[in-house]
Amino acid sequence: MTGGKEKYPSCFGILDAVFPKDEDGLRHTPKDCFACICKTECLRSAMRGSNGLGAQEEFVDRAYSSGMIGFLERWSKKKDLRRRIRKK
Repeated sequence: MTGGKEKYPSCFGILDAVFPKDEDGLRHTPKDCFACICKTECLRSAMRGSNGLGAQEEFVDRAYSSGMIGFLERWSKKKDLRRRIRKK
């Protein structure tokens, strides 16, 4: 996949297709994605989009709930994520 004429699968960069929430409430990569040669670029693309930024907010909230980060760090990260979401 070189040059500007790459062919991607129809699911490329779609967060809910390549990193959906499972029954446990956590996000997991589907088994089908592991065989795809685009998997890393695809997941990165999905996480850079506004839905991906929302997923990052989920990660920050989960870290705060588990005591891994404090209130001020949570506030700062969420403020930055929301600013980036509005910008998109």
